[in-house]
Amino acid sequence: MRGIYVIVDPQHTINREVVGIAKAAFSGGASAVQLRDKISSKRKILETATQIQGLAHSAGSLFIVNDHADIARIVASDGLHVGQKDIAVEDCRVVLDDRQIIGTSNALVSEAEESERVGADYLAVGAMFPTGTKIDTRPAGLETLREIRAVTSTHIVAIGGINKSNIEAVVAAGADSVCVATAITKAEDVEAATRSLVQLFNDVETS
Repeated sequence: MRGIYVIVDPQHTINREVVGIAKAAFSGGASAVQLRDKISSKRKILETATQIQGLAHSAGSLFIVNDHADIARIVASDGLHVGQKDIAVEDCRVVLDDRQIIGTSNALVSEAEESERVGADYLAVGAMFPTGTKIDTRPAGLETLREIRAVTSTHIVAIGGINKSNIEAVVAAGADSVCVATAITKAEDVEAATRSLVQLFNDVETS
């Protein structure tokens, strides 16, 4: 998962097909793509997830389903992502197979510690910066990221308002992966935007 983790959401693709956006992100080198769809029917989400899982497999990258443990299991995605108000990690384990990973959203150190305690495989920490992608996002910031990094060895995915101008600060604060949505999914050339951020991430890691 290390690298650029892209969230594809039908509300943030400027009316382009989600599957096409995911394909371009994989082509640009995304290490993981998450499908987050709050507006479509479960049948439509399942159809989309099935297609993206196939693309991920071909690309040698990971595919994560947001919220829907049943869909994650049906399409055999690489993992599931849940928020603080979603199904508990322990309950998701009942639905998923042993291979599938679970990530959680965390805005506080205490939330990250609890996520680690219950066995989350990765911790999404954010929002790092102001973002318009989600209306209910809580601020975390770089200092919270540093504090969480100091108390956990679990993989950290930084999320929220990350783009070319601030990715270096996020990686320096301890992120193992950087989650990006609109900086990629609303770009005119999604593949090129992904490739550019992947290169920036790699440059920061090796500097």
